[in-house]
Amino acid sequence: MLQTIKNIFSIKDIRNKIIFTIFIILLYRLGTFITIPGIDKVAVMDQLGSSANGLVTTINLISGGAFSRLSIFAMTIGPYITASIILNLLQVVIPSLEKLAKEGEEGKRKLSKYTKYLTIAFGIIEGLGLYLTYKAYLLAPLQYGAGAVMGAILFIGSLVAGTALLTWLGDKITEYGIGNGISMIVFVGIVAGIPGGATTLLNYAKGGITNVLIVIALVLVIIAVVAAVIYVQQAERRIPVNYAKRVVGRKMYGGQSTHIPIKVAMAGVMPIIFAMSFMMFPSTIINLCTKNNPSGFWAIVNNVFSVTSESAWYYLLSHAVIYMLLIVAFTFVYTLFIVNPVEISNQLKKNGGFIPGIRAGKNTSEYISKVLKYITTVGAIFLAIVAVFPVLIQGVMPFSISFGGTSILILVSVALEVLKNLETQMVSRHYTGFLN
Repeated sequence: MLQTIKNIFSIKDIRNKIIFTIFIILLYRLGTFITIPGIDKVAVMDQLGSSANGLVTTINLISGGAFSRLSIFAMTIGPYITASIILNLLQVVIPSLEKLAKEGEEGKRKLSKYTKYLTIAFGIIEGLGLYLTYKAYLLAPLQYGAGAVMGAILFIGSLVAGTALLTWLGDKITEYGIGNGISMIVFVGIVAGIPGGATTLLNYAKGGITNVLIVIALVLVIIAVVAAVIYVQQAERRIPVNYAKRVVGRKMYGGQSTHIPIKVAMAGVMPIIFAMSFMMFPSTIINLCTKNNPSGFWAIVNNVFSVTSESAWYYLLSHAVIYMLLIVAFTFVYTLFIVNPVEISNQLKKNGGFIPGIRAGKNTSEYISKVLKYITTVGAIFLAIVAVFPVLIQGVMPFSISFGGTSILILVSVALEVLKNLETQMVSRHYTGFLN
């Protein structure tokens, strides 16, 4: 391991990418401590820092504590993820967007621009909802009279600018750094909350709020979940492929055997991030439309999407079911976007490859689709079970669980993705990687 790390930093290109990624991460962490102008910091930390609301706890976990401080990064990359989901779904129903997705780099550039426009729109909506919910934390001159307009502009403008900056930083990590920038930002936010979460758990045990055995059991469960996630993330189904022999001139080509790797968790961590963002959005809209005082049907919906350790069992169960369904749905949708069985079949046919016992062309694409469906189902169900497990045990715990299955999935998935990225670059330079 030490030799591998030494090899990494001996290569200028990889070393520069790691340094650049660390620099962007430090900028992000610095931004989480820059409070929105005009906010009463003491009041915010007293109220939001100790909030037991499940939605607040989740957002605060993803944002690395930025939400509890109402910093400029309080909305984190939620609006960007929501915009990405909407635009991906629109590609299915709007032919022009579907055409753009197939136009290569130029089409991707245009779709990225549309995503950023949608991000600003969703950021304004979410920022307005947060303003109506937390405007009481603004200093008095910015709450009443002529100052109220300036207070609203400062509050919403700072949040939207923070989200736009965070999206830009994520793009720069993807372009010049290591790993997927958006995933890295979520990863860093969760990692930043681990020391505080561990300290809180120990304090609960010392203060008698919970039993020491429960703490030990939680640690053992976390270790088991980490092991299971690593196993599933690395698992794959290998479809055998043979290539026919061809004679070109005096040389013979082909004749070798290889395989198509179909990963169990092909979509990685993105379905989890999509589902989390989707679960946060309804409560924001409800609080926006009802001025943070929902009643009747909207109160029920708000309770379903925003659960706490005190929530009734039927709210917890409803929340878990919806969360599971969203994860499964997003896993299938995202997998379909990154894997095209028809294109794989065409490439095999073009290069003289075939799956033993399967006719080339349509039969091959149908076979790959069938395998992909079964494998994705297994992966989606696993992701859903691990993600909702903390929600299901929330009701039996005397405290709110912020670091659970979802956090572990994100941490392990992003860590494996980064290691895989580094390993690929190391192998291309004739070094042994982390995973070998």
